[in-house]
Amino acid sequence: MQYAVCKVPAAPSRFTTDHRSEMMSQLLFGECVLIHRMEDDGWWFVEGMFDGYKGYCKSNQFYLVAEPLLPSADFAGSWINEIIWNDQKIMIPFGCSLSLLKASWPGQQIQYDGIFYEHPSNRTISFSVERISRFFLNTAYLWGGKSIFGIDCSGFVQSVYRMLAYTLPRDANQQVEKGEVVGFLQEAVCGDLAFFDEKGEITHVGILLNDHTIIHASGNVRIDAIDHDGIVHSETGKRTHRLRIIKRIIF
Repeated sequence: MQYAVCKVPAAPSRFTTDHRSEMMSQLLFGECVLIHRMEDDGWWFVEGMFDGYKGYCKSNQFYLVAEPLLPSADFAGSWINEIIWNDQKIMIPFGCSLSLLKASWPGQQIQYDGIFYEHPSNRTISFSVERISRFFLNTAYLWGGKSIFGIDCSGFVQSVYRMLAYTLPRDANQQVEKGEVVGFLQEAVCGDLAFFDEKGEITHVGILLNDHTIIHASGNVRIDAIDHDGIVHSETGKRTHRLRIIKRIIF
C-alpha cells in the first residue's frame, strides 16, 4: 500500500482525471490518503484516510510517505496560518490537521509557529460547537469545498465535528444515517444536526445552535431561523429548506 500527505492548502478531489471534472470533495493540508491507482498525466485515484471518500487528485499536490499519519487532535487555530515546508511558505486554512509535525521524514523540514486550536477546558461541548462553527461564518458556498476558502453544507458539518473528534461521512445523505433521532425541534440542543430534503432525497444539512436558529452553508455560511417546517432566511424572510429530520451525534 502507498500513502501520501496533502501539501497544499486544499487539493480538489475530482470525479475524473480532468481539471474540468466535477470537484466532489477536497483534501486539506496535512490530510493523509491511500493511493489506489497512479494514472497517466500525474493523476492518482486516492481514498481519504479520515472519511474514506475517493476521487482523483494531482500527484504534485501530495508527498509520498511510507505509513499513514497517526490521528491527532492538533489543528491550525487561526483563520489563516503560515507553515514552512523546506523553506517554502504555505498559507493553510483554519482546522487543518497538524499531525505531520510529529512525523519524521528524511530530508523534510516542517516548521509551524502559529497557534493551535484548543477547546476551552472549562466550557461545554455546545460552547465548542458554536465557537468552531462561527469561524466559518460568511465563507462562500463551494460545491465539494471543505475549508474557509469555500465550503458546502456537509463539508461544513464534517469539518466542525472533526475538530470535536467525531468522524462523520462526507455527504449529507450519508451523515443522516448517523446518530439518534430527536423527536421534536423543541427538544433540540446546540450541536444537533438538521437534515432537509427535496422530493424525498436528503439534500442539505446544518448545525442547530438552539431550537430556533441554525448555522449552515447556503450561498455562504450563515445563521438563519428554523421552525418545524424548515429554514427561514434571516434577511428575506423566505422559506428556503424543508425540514426532514433532526439527529443527535454528540451525547
